Amino acid sequence: QVQLVESGGGLVQPGGSLRLSCATSGIIFSFNDLGWHRQAPGKERELVARISTGGSTYYADSVKGRFAISRDNAKNTMYLQMNSLKPEDTAVYYCATQSGSYWGQGTQVTVSS
Repeated sequence: QVQLVESGGGLVQPGGSLRLSCATSGIIFSFNDLGWHRQAPGKERELVARISTGGSTYYADSVKGRFAISRDNAKNTMYLQMNSLKPEDTAVYYCATQSGSYWGQGTQVTVSS
Protein backbone atom coordinates (compact mmCIF):
# COMPACT_ATOMS: atom_id res chain seq x y z
CA GLN A 1 0.00 0.00 0.00
CA VAL A 2 1.38 3.37 -1.05
CA GLN A 3 1.48 6.09 1.58
CA LEU A 4 2.74 9.66 1.48
CA VAL A 5 2.55 11.39 4.84
CA GLU A 6 3.27 15.08 5.26
CA SER A 7 4.32 16.68 8.52
CA GLY A 8 5.84 19.90 9.79
CA GLY A 9 3.06 22.36 9.08
CA GLY A 10 1.83 24.88 11.60
CA LEU A 11 1.35 28.53 12.46
CA VAL A 12 4.29 30.85 11.89
CA GLN A 13 4.76 34.61 11.84
CA PRO A 14 5.64 36.43 8.63
CA GLY A 15 9.35 36.13 7.98
CA GLY A 16 9.55 32.84 9.82
CA SER A 17 10.53 29.39 8.64
CA LEU A 18 9.09 25.90 8.52
CA ARG A 19 10.38 22.59 7.26
CA LEU A 20 7.90 20.17 5.77
CA SER A 21 8.60 16.47 5.47
CA CYS A 22 6.98 13.86 3.22
CA ALA A 23 7.60 10.32 4.37
CA THR A 24 6.79 7.68 1.78
CA SER A 25 6.24 3.95 1.76
CA GLY A 26 5.09 1.44 -0.81
CA ILE A 27 6.88 3.09 -3.73
CA ILE A 28 10.42 2.81 -5.02
CA PHE A 29 11.30 6.25 -3.74
CA SER A 30 14.53 6.69 -5.67
CA PHE A 31 12.74 5.95 -8.97
CA ASN A 32 10.17 8.70 -8.56
CA ASP A 33 10.18 12.39 -9.37
CA LEU A 34 8.31 14.14 -6.55
CA GLY A 35 6.67 17.47 -5.91
CA TRP A 36 5.16 19.79 -3.36
CA HIS A 37 1.85 21.43 -4.18
CA ARG A 38 -0.35 23.81 -2.24
CA GLN A 39 -3.95 24.94 -2.22
CA ALA A 40 -5.12 28.13 -0.58
CA PRO A 41 -8.79 28.72 0.28
CA GLY A 42 -10.75 29.57 -2.82
CA LYS A 43 -7.81 28.94 -5.13
CA GLU A 44 -6.72 26.12 -7.38
CA ARG A 45 -4.00 23.73 -6.33
CA GLU A 46 -0.60 24.83 -7.64
CA LEU A 47 2.81 23.25 -8.00
CA VAL A 48 5.30 24.81 -5.59
CA ALA A 49 8.44 22.79 -6.29
CA ARG A 50 9.53 19.47 -7.69
CA ILE A 51 12.65 17.37 -7.60
CA SER A 52 13.74 14.72 -10.05
CA THR A 53 15.31 11.38 -9.29
CA GLY A 54 18.65 12.95 -10.17
CA GLY A 55 18.12 15.92 -7.88
CA SER A 56 17.19 18.54 -10.47
CA THR A 57 14.78 21.07 -9.05
CA TYR A 58 12.05 23.40 -10.22
CA TYR A 59 10.38 26.21 -8.26
CA ALA A 60 7.36 28.35 -8.86
CA ASP A 61 8.31 31.99 -9.31
CA SER A 62 6.44 32.90 -6.15
CA VAL A 63 8.78 30.83 -3.95
CA LYS A 64 12.13 31.07 -5.75
CA GLY A 65 14.90 32.08 -3.41
CA ARG A 66 12.79 31.35 -0.32
CA PHE A 67 11.95 27.64 -0.53
CA ALA A 68 14.28 24.68 -1.01
CA ILE A 69 13.21 21.17 -1.95
CA SER A 70 15.38 18.18 -1.16
CA ARG A 71 15.18 14.42 -0.86
CA ASP A 72 16.86 11.71 1.15
CA ASN A 73 16.65 8.44 -0.76
CA ALA A 74 17.99 6.48 2.20
CA LYS A 75 15.06 7.66 4.32
CA ASN A 76 12.43 7.62 1.55
CA THR A 77 11.64 11.19 2.55
CA MET A 78 11.31 14.49 0.75
CA TYR A 79 11.57 17.90 2.38
CA LEU A 80 10.55 21.49 1.76
CA GLN A 81 12.48 24.14 3.65
CA MET A 82 10.41 27.32 3.66
CA ASN A 83 12.07 30.57 4.69
CA SER A 84 10.94 34.20 4.69
CA LEU A 85 7.34 33.05 4.81
CA LYS A 86 4.61 35.45 3.74
CA PRO A 87 0.89 35.49 4.52
CA GLU A 88 0.23 34.51 0.90
CA ASP A 89 2.06 31.24 1.53
CA THR A 90 -0.84 30.17 3.74
CA ALA A 91 -2.28 26.98 2.27
CA VAL A 92 -2.57 23.24 2.66
CA TYR A 93 0.64 21.73 1.36
CA TYR A 94 0.62 18.34 -0.33
CA CYS A 95 3.38 16.06 -1.52
CA ALA A 96 2.83 13.87 -4.54
CA THR A 97 4.56 11.76 -7.09
CA GLN A 98 5.21 13.68 -10.28
CA SER A 99 2.89 11.35 -12.15
CA GLY A 100 0.07 12.47 -9.90
CA SER A 101 -0.77 8.91 -9.06
CA TYR A 102 -0.15 9.26 -5.34
CA TRP A 103 -0.84 12.14 -2.96
CA GLY A 104 -0.49 12.78 0.73
CA GLN A 105 -3.29 14.02 2.93
CA GLY A 106 -1.83 17.51 3.27
CA THR A 107 -0.48 19.65 6.08
CA GLN A 108 -1.73 23.13 6.93
CA VAL A 109 0.68 26.05 6.84
CA THR A 110 -0.60 29.34 8.23
CA VAL A 111 1.48 32.49 8.09
CA SER A 112 0.01 35.17 10.29
CA SER A 113 0.95 37.65 12.97
